[in-house]
Order: sequence, then C-alpha cells, then structure tokens
Amino acid sequence: MTVIAARDAVPAADWREAVLNTAAVLVDAGAAAAGYPEACVKVVEENGPYIVLSKGLALVHARPEEGGLAVGVAAVRLSTPVEFGHPDNDPVDLLLAFCTPDPDAHVGTLSTLARALMAGLADRLRAAPDTEALRAALKEALPDA
Repeated sequence: MTVIAARDAVPAADWREAVLNTAAVLVDAGAAAAGYPEACVKVVEENGPYIVLSKGLALVHARPEEGGLAVGVAAVRLSTPVEFGHPDNDPVDLLLAFCTPDPDAHVGTLSTLARALMAGLADRLRAAPDTEALRAALKEALPDA
C-alpha cells in the first residue's frame, strides 16, 4: 500500500528548503525516516538539478537505503517558485517526492509516476484548489496506491 500525502502553499526560500520541506511530508506521513530529507538534498548537491524534470516540476527522492520505510508519494505546491539552477525548467513551483523501502519498489514507483506525469498529472496538481484536492489528484493518478 502506498502512502499518499500532499501539502499546499509551502514556503521555501531556496531549492534546498523546497527539497527539505517536500521530503518532510513523507517523514510526517510515516513513509520515510528522519534523515530522508537531508539525503534528498545531497542527491541534488552531488548530481545537479537533474530532478527538475519539466517546466516548474521537480521529483525529490533518494536511494531506498537512505530512509525509505514504505512506498510513499507526496505532492507539494510552493507558495513562491524557487530556482534550482536548471537551464530550461526553472523556476519550480511543484514538487513530487517519493520514497521506497527497496530497489524494486523504487523502479516501479518511478515508472508509475512517469506514466502519470505523461498523462497530465502536473497540470491536474497545479489546478487543484487546496491540499485535499492535491492529495485526491495524486491518489487518482496512482490507482494502485
């Protein structure tokens, strides 16, 4: 069973705070351990802004052994967009985070999210009027969750 969570109008002064606040939603939901948000920041520090997948959208994650306790997916809409340093897709206003307890689930969850994004998930999340609608749109996009 996938843990689905969302938070709207999240403040962030920069990309680090955006990543920390987004991954913290998974911690708050019980899907990730306390160190997971910091591990997600390290992914960007070590690999650059590749997590910014498309205009305004970042996919926050770290390796399963960095604190994934369950399969979890969260959507966060920022109160103010932030710059990640991506040459084409900044600024980011919408972040999806996911965590998994093992590599197989990691690949499967990533694949499911990719299909949902290709089917317009980001637009539906941006159109959601509040946190509960964000969560509902995410749950609808991940029917096996």
